[in-house]
Amino acid sequence: MTTFNGSGYDPAAFILIGFPGLESSHTWIAIPLCCMYTFAILGNCAIMYIIKVESSLHEPMYLFLAILAAIDILISSSTMPKILILLWFDVTEISFNGCLVQMFLIHSLSAMESTVLLAMAFDRYVAICNPLRHSSILTKKRIAIIGIVSILRGSMFFAPLPVLIKRLPFCRSKVLSHSYCVHQDVMRLACADTTPNIVYGLAAILFVMGVDALLISLSYVMILKTVCGLSRKESWKALNTCISHVSAVLIFYIPLIGLSVVHRFGDPSSPTVHIVMGDIYLFVPPVLNPVVYSIKTKKIRMKIMNLCQQRRYICF
Repeated sequence: MTTFNGSGYDPAAFILIGFPGLESSHTWIAIPLCCMYTFAILGNCAIMYIIKVESSLHEPMYLFLAILAAIDILISSSTMPKILILLWFDVTEISFNGCLVQMFLIHSLSAMESTVLLAMAFDRYVAICNPLRHSSILTKKRIAIIGIVSILRGSMFFAPLPVLIKRLPFCRSKVLSHSYCVHQDVMRLACADTTPNIVYGLAAILFVMGVDALLISLSYVMILKTVCGLSRKESWKALNTCISHVSAVLIFYIPLIGLSVVHRFGDPSSPTVHIVMGDIYLFVPPVLNPVVYSIKTKKIRMKIMNLCQQRRYICF
C-alpha cells in the first residue's frame, strides 16, 4: 500500500520494464540472458574452484582473480533472476525496500570490483617494477586485508544512497527505465529536491571509480616506463602478464563510461538504448572475465579442459 504525506507518497513498489516495443519477444530475449547468467555462474565458480585446488595458483594475481570472480557472481545474482522472472512471467513489480536493497548491491559490488581491479594493477606494478619484493609486499595476509577493505569501501561509500532515496517523497510515475534498480533511475521519480542525491552520487562515483581508474592508469604508466628499459624479449614477457588484467579493466570501465554517456547525452525517446547499455554494463563483465583469464592463463585453461573431460567421461 502507499503512505501519504504532504508532498507525495512513498510507493509500495516500483515497476520494472523489459524492452519497450519488444514485449512479444521477451521470452526469446530471456533465453540468451539466461545462457549468459548460467555461463557467468559456472565460469566464475570454475575459476574460484581451480584457484582453490591448484596450489601453484596461490599467488596474488590469482587470489585477486578469485575475489573478482566472487564479486561477479554476486552482481549477476543480484539482478538476473529478477530480470528473467520479468521477461518470462511478466512480473514487473519490485517492492520499495527490495528495490533499495538491489540498488545498494549493484552500486557497492561495482565499487568492490573497481577496488579489486586497482589491487590487481598494483600487483602487476610490483611484479614488474620491483619483482624481488613482490612476495614480501603482497603476502596472503595483506591480500586478505585488501579484500576486506574492498568490501568496506564499497559498502561505506554507497550505503548512504538508499538512505537518501528513503527520505524522498514520490508522486510521479512508479515506472523505472531499467530492468533493475539503480540510484539515478529511482531518484528521477521523486517529487522533491534531489540535489543531495545528485551531489553525493557523483562524489561517490568520482572518489571510487574515478580515483581507481586514475591510479590504474598511473600504475601502467610506471609499468611502461620500466618495461622500456628492458630488452624486447623481456618487455614482451612482462607486458604479456598484464594483458588479462588490462582486458578486465576495459571490460569493466568501457560499459560504465558508455552507460554514463548514454544517460547524459542519449535520446530519452529511445529507452531501449539505455536498457541495452545498462544490461551490457552489468552482465558482460561477469561473462567475459572468466573467458579472458582462461584464454590467457595456461594453468587455468588446462584445468578447465581437464574438468570438462572428466565431466564428459562421467556422463558417458
